[in-house]
Amino acid sequence: MMTTMMTRLRNTIRIFAVAQLLVAALWLVSFEFFINFEVAFLSAFLIMLGSMYSYSKLVQQRVAGYEGVNEDDLIEKIDDPYDLYDDTPVGEADEEADLKSVVKEEKKRLKGKGVKNLQKSAPAVVSIYRMIPYALLVFGFVGLQNNQMLSLFPYLTGLGFGIAVSFFSAKGLFTQKQ
Repeated sequence: MMTTMMTRLRNTIRIFAVAQLLVAALWLVSFEFFINFEVAFLSAFLIMLGSMYSYSKLVQQRVAGYEGVNEDDLIEKIDDPYDLYDDTPVGEADEEADLKSVVKEEKKRLKGKGVKNLQKSAPAVVSIYRMIPYALLVFGFVGLQNNQMLSLFPYLTGLGFGIAVSFFSAKGLFTQKQ
């Protein structure tokens, strides 16, 4: 287990080092191009890495706390999720009142699930592993703008490159082969 994690970590560091060498070569173009690209690359790389790490932890916690579902209940829910084939007859006069109450109940249920899902995913959304890189992104952008060094083409290109490199790095680091 430990050797596979170390191998994954080494591969991630290698990918990052090769990417940094490519970024360092941009200094030959101009310092302004390099600094814009570098700030954007680092912030996008760290944001993606932090996001994937925090969501990976969240998924691991949910899997660890998962309680199995009874198969009969699951099949019933898939076959007839809205109880359309229920055998109890519905009266003609009550049908409109029942329909309104059913719609209200369904809206309440869906609203409750939205809040519940937000509460469950909140730790991953406000993770320190994401907030610090976002602060780096904002301060880097503002710093470049205040020093009249901001150039959008290298900045946006650096963001894209950082996202791509971090995706391949994090994919190898946080995915578990089974």
